[in-house]
Amino acid sequence: MRSRRAIKSAGALGLLALSATACSGEASRLGMPEPIGPQAERMLKLWQGSWIAAFAVGAVVWGLIIWAVLFHRKRSDDLPPQVRYNMPIEILYTAVPFVVIAVLFYFTARDENYVEKTTKNPPVVVDVTAFQWSWQFDYKEKDAAGKERTVASVVGQPVNPNSSSGAKPVMTIPAGEQVRVRLHSNDVIHSFWVPALLYKKDVMPGYDNEFEFKATKLGTYEGRCAELCGVDHSRMLFQLKVVTPAQYQKFIADSKAALATGGAQ
Repeated sequence: MRSRRAIKSAGALGLLALSATACSGEASRLGMPEPIGPQAERMLKLWQGSWIAAFAVGAVVWGLIIWAVLFHRKRSDDLPPQVRYNMPIEILYTAVPFVVIAVLFYFTARDENYVEKTTKNPPVVVDVTAFQWSWQFDYKEKDAAGKERTVASVVGQPVNPNSSSGAKPVMTIPAGEQVRVRLHSNDVIHSFWVPALLYKKDVMPGYDNEFEFKATKLGTYEGRCAELCGVDHSRMLFQLKVVTPAQYQKFIADSKAALATGGAQ
């Protein structure tokens, strides 16, 4: 009777915890930041699905353990019946893990292909150069002849993370438009990371990485280098600013005017 009451109490507490989790958006993200675009939302769903699968497997395993403890506990000094094998059960606990792995592999591969997909002519292209110890953002456009040219450039300075000294370089992008980020490094390996994108990409010397994303929520989001790249690694901070398309066009127009007069961003 005590065991049954304990099980009922544990079940009630579990349902209460699940209800509280469902009511809290932050808890339902299971530690992930709030996503700001479709690629980030896909990554969040994969993360949540993996946890659901883990909870389901854990519930089955704990259920079998509790069942064995309650219904197969020692009742006498006689040995229980000894068997050499149980073929159906052995097939079951061999096949089920393979099924679980196959399902997780399928969704992982599907979402990876979606997140890593690039388009032919994205409306916004930004060359990101990581260096010790900051970032440079060069906005590219094609002229009438199809030749690429820089229309805006933002060069950052190392930031002191423990004070307000130093200005973080800002990467400005329009909301709702596909953005291609091309990553370059001339010194050591860095990593471009904006937590709100739920994604990061290595920046490696001699190899140009790239990825695309779309941001749908206006705002300013923190970014940083996620690779230990040297003594001032912690100073490689930047911001991703998502603005309206009209504000972005004004930013590009102002940058073109500044470049034409020899000014700097």
